[in-house]
Amino acid sequence: MLPLHRPAHRNCSVENSRGDAPPTAIAEPSVISFGIVFPLFFYLAFAAGRSLPTGSMVPGIVAMALFFTASAIGPLVTPWERQARTFERLVTSPASLEAILCGDVLAGMAFGALLSLVPLLLGVAQIGNAGCLLLGIVLGALAFSSMGVLMASPPTNAPSQIMMLSSLVRLPLIFISGVFVPHADMPAWGQWLAPLSPLSYSADLIRVGFGGTAYFPVPFDIAALIGFAALFLATARFIHRVTCDKAR
Repeated sequence: MLPLHRPAHRNCSVENSRGDAPPTAIAEPSVISFGIVFPLFFYLAFAAGRSLPTGSMVPGIVAMALFFTASAIGPLVTPWERQARTFERLVTSPASLEAILCGDVLAGMAFGALLSLVPLLLGVAQIGNAGCLLLGIVLGALAFSSMGVLMASPPTNAPSQIMMLSSLVRLPLIFISGVFVPHADMPAWGQWLAPLSPLSYSADLIRVGFGGTAYFPVPFDIAALIGFAALFLATARFIHRVTCDKAR
């Protein structure tokens, strides 16, 4: 039986002690539907009647699938661990908080990159710059998964609450990220808000990967995605630390 007093040197994290996503969480139908089915039908509904060629639609679908899947793991895994009452085991885990957060990020990255291959196959013949496409997927998955870990940081054991919060954050971002409407065709306020979304930079790199034109300079896209990932992870770590200090 664990002591009631929590040693100060122990980690007070809400993820699993192995730092990876539970298999049952990854297999949740909500993750599959929200990551693949929702982006696909959402994009097709927007593109209906616009006579867009398949080659121009694939980059947006790939970017959206990557965005929703990579950012969905954290908001589902963290409350799931809290709800499973594994907190006592996590308290005694020798793994550091940073290692556990990075494990959740890697799980989201792998899952997002894997499922984004499904729409990617639709336009494999249109790939013109494999390097930019790979960077857009890998760095995008890193930034989106880190954002999911951040959104899962609030102390709650109800997945529905975190998923609602993540939806409130993610849905507005897709409209200012150049996925549906190119940045150059956006109104002035949309062009001002576009740099605030990590999806803007990942979608930009993926678009270049399919032979399109970049809106931002490619080095800036890369730096922005790395910066967003670092900011999200640092903020998530801070929130977890504050939560742990209050729980002691």
